[in-house]
Amino acid sequence: MTLYDFNKLSLADMRKVVWEHGVFLDNYITKDVRLNCYAVDKFFVEVVYDAEHNVVTEVRSFKSGHSLDKYLNLRI
Repeated sequence: MTLYDFNKLSLADMRKVVWEHGVFLDNYITKDVRLNCYAVDKFFVEVVYDAEHNVVTEVRSFKSGHSLDKYLNLRI
């Protein structure tokens, strides 16, 4: 699946692709934001959670750049 094909899917279908084909990489949690990052084929997918209501509110896809930076922190 290409990034272009993924972006044409509905939110429900995006979630299905991530759960079935995505490889979990990392999460990013702050007071206001809960995100999980997955690799799907040759792109990344960020799943945005509403922790208060325990639902996925958004699915964002990207190949690189600013969206990936928050997951690249050094862990020693």
